[in-house]
Amino acid sequence: MGHKKLIKFQAIDTFRNVLQYPENMKNNWKDFFKNDNPITLELACGKGEYSVNLGREHKDRNFIGVDIKGNRIHNGAKIALNEGLDNVAFLRTHIGKIRDYFAKDEVCEIWIVFADPFLKKGKEKNRLTHPRFLYYYQQILKPGSIINLKTDSKVLYDFTLESIAETNCTICENIPDIYGKNMVNGPLAIQTFYEKMHLADNRTIYYVSFKLPETPIELTGRFKNHLDDDIVDGE
Repeated sequence: MGHKKLIKFQAIDTFRNVLQYPENMKNNWKDFFKNDNPITLELACGKGEYSVNLGREHKDRNFIGVDIKGNRIHNGAKIALNEGLDNVAFLRTHIGKIRDYFAKDEVCEIWIVFADPFLKKGKEKNRLTHPRFLYYYQQILKPGSIINLKTDSKVLYDFTLESIAETNCTICENIPDIYGKNMVNGPLAIQTFYEKMHLADNRTIYYVSFKLPETPIELTGRFKNHLDDDIVDGE
């Protein structure tokens, strides 16, 4: 491990807004935040730009960035601490274990922003909008909650549309080119480290938001044997 990474890992051990593989958090986030405000998750949060910026704008909501890479979490966590954003926290764990940390109906919204699209053959089961992940999210999201995907990967965007159709989800908004269609406003105006890089490379940025079905998700078709596969997070 590089010296800079080691310093960041040592630092987050002391950050009160970072929880690393915690136990007994189900139904206890209201005690951690000292309120029962709605919870939004930023999955594969990287440096946590969405968690921090949404936390600045919405003090009546709680935001949790989830990532396995502690050195990345360090950046957003430090900013949140310095700015006194008590409604922003970070959870270091595998996203495939998300049900271990949140109870049914405990989460109100999910953001997936520039997550790894896992382009190698046979790795699509690790994409964070794969039906098996949607199945996991259904165990923690309140009915009617929105899942947001923002990505530069046309492969992940098209795959997500396929997953939505396969699992009978409902699309709320579908923008195949947010900059080309001049739809960069509200939360979509938040630019992450990776988005700035992609824009400098003239890449198209895609966005789709959707709701899970009211009925339990079942993995069918080519996804039916993926539920119990080993998971490698999209961070």
